[in-house]
Parts: sequence; C-alpha cells; structure tokens
Amino acid sequence: MFEQVSTLEAQALQELQSAPLDLAWLQDFDVRVLGKKGLLTLLLRETGKLPDAERPAFGARVNAAKAAVLERLNALRAQAEGQALAARLAGERLDVTLPGRPMVSGSIHPLSRMQAEIAEVFQRLGFNVESGPELEDEFHNFDALNVPADHPARDGMDSYYLTVPGKAGAERKVLRTHTSPVQIRVLKRRKPPIRMIAPGRVFRRDAVDATHGAQFHQLEGLAVDDFGKVRFSDLKGTLESFTRLMFGRRLGVRLRPSHFGFTEPSVEVDVQCFQCQGSGCGLCKQSGYIEIGGAGMVHPNVYAACGLDPEAYSGFAFGMGVERIAMLKWGINDIRLFTENDPRFLAQF
Repeated sequence: MFEQVSTLEAQALQELQSAPLDLAWLQDFDVRVLGKKGLLTLLLRETGKLPDAERPAFGARVNAAKAAVLERLNALRAQAEGQALAARLAGERLDVTLPGRPMVSGSIHPLSRMQAEIAEVFQRLGFNVESGPELEDEFHNFDALNVPADHPARDGMDSYYLTVPGKAGAERKVLRTHTSPVQIRVLKRRKPPIRMIAPGRVFRRDAVDATHGAQFHQLEGLAVDDFGKVRFSDLKGTLESFTRLMFGRRLGVRLRPSHFGFTEPSVEVDVQCFQCQGSGCGLCKQSGYIEIGGAGMVHPNVYAACGLDPEAYSGFAFGMGVERIAMLKWGINDIRLFTENDPRFLAQF
C-alpha cells in the first residue's frame, strides 16, 4: 500500500508537469486527485486494513503525498491566475488618445414644452395656473357646467366611466372630458376676481386618426370679476394677445357663433392662418382661418352651481387643445406623432 501511494503521487506530479495553465482544468484535477473522493484521499480509507503499528506511518505518508501534489498545484494555479489577469488587463486597456464619445442627453417632450409655453404666455397676461384631478365626479365634469343629463357627451359612447369605492359605497366616476371642472373647483374655493388657466390631460371616446385621439391635452381659461368688469371685448382682446405672443406676429382672430352649455353667448375661435396670412392655402383648407378652440361668457347657471350670485359677477371662459396649437406652430400634420415616441421625431425638439 505504501508503494501504491508513491505510484499515485508520481503519476499526479508527472501529470502536473504537462498541465495547461487553465483554471478550469486545474480545478478538475484538484477534485479528481485531492478532493473528498479523490484518488489520494480514498487511500486513507484503506488504513484499517493495515496492522495497528503501520497505520500512523501510512497516514503520514498519504498526507505527505497530498501536500507535495497540492504545493505543485497551487503554484500552477498562481501562474494561471496571473496569466488570466494579464489577458483581462490587455483586453480592457483604455487608449486615452482616442476621442471621447458624445453624451446624448434627453430633452423635454414637445407637448410638455408647448404646454409650458402656452402657460407662460397666459401668465404674462395675468392668469394663474391651476390644476385638478383627472378622475372626476359627474357634478364637476357635467352638472355644474350646465350639461344636462340627456346630453350626448354624457353617454358611455362618448365618455369613460369607472366605478370606484367611496365613503358611501361604490361611486361612479368619469375620466374628465375637459379641464373645465377645474374652473368649478376654483369658483367654489375662492371668490372672484379670478384669472386662471387649467392645462392638463383629458379623455374622450374618439376614434384615433391624424387629428383626434382618445387622450389629449387641453387648456381651459377663466376670468371672473364683479358684474360689468369683464366683457366680451375683453375675451377677444385676450385671445388676440395670446395669438400675437404665441405665434410671434399679429394674426387676426375670428369669432363664430356656436353653442356650449357652460357659456352664453358661445363662439368658436379661429386664428388667421399664419402660413398664407388669410389668403387661403392647403393648411387652412382655403378658408384663411384655422380653428383653435371655443369660448364665451360664463353661463349664469355655472355661477349658481358654485354658490355665487349670477347677478353679481360676469366673466369669460375659453378652451383650446395643446396638440392643436403645437401642430399649427410647428407644422405637424399628424397628432399621433406626439405619442408614438419615434426618436427621429422627438429629436427635432
């Protein structure tokens, strides 16, 4: 058995002489020869077959053989690790003479940029910025704005309704269809004089195409003061000042009679086409004007719904689409470009 130990030791050392400097191979050799079930380790289990007097010497011989093999193995391991480290450092070497790589930074989304520009213009005109919840109750979104219960806009085919838990059980809510509910909340919270705008997201069940979306951005404006202090002429003057500051030139504003439940009288607001200066082109469909929103004098029923005396106050309200203004100013012909996140489109802003 002593000869068997010497033979295994010699074979192991000879194998290590031609061993490759490969950490995986060396690990496999370690397990095969020195591991718990390795060739030299298994010899220790044969100690019981020897006479008692020879057992200590045999154990010492096996341990000496394992130590000799392990010493050579560790030396090869150190060489293999050094070689692997050198190869890694060579591969990761940095050439400081190479030009630096440009850092590409993000930018503000065009809709956020446009909304901020519009808000800045109205702030210069004396309006404050207000906000409100996107998930509204029907009172603020419809009832207080003089929209009757049988109005088509309140139908489930036009608006998004949800049932949510409330203090008195399940409550019916609506994803706001305009930002006008913010006007109601401000009028209920604060007495006039008030000059405010309310930009934000709105939701409608519209078919998505080049000019419509189920989710878009709107900006609502409101100016209310003591009766007689805010007139229809102030509304037109405000809209004319906005278009001049927004588009950088003096463009004509045209008001066409219309109907909205929360204003009386009501008008559609058209701006002179900035491409053809009103002479007619493809952008304005040869009309010379482009519609940007709706407006009018606040309906007396709106004041009453907010707990205000309709005889004591007068004011105007207007609403316009942020996407519509952006498309007009930047010459964009498809509203879907704002939400498709095409980097080629976004990089232009």
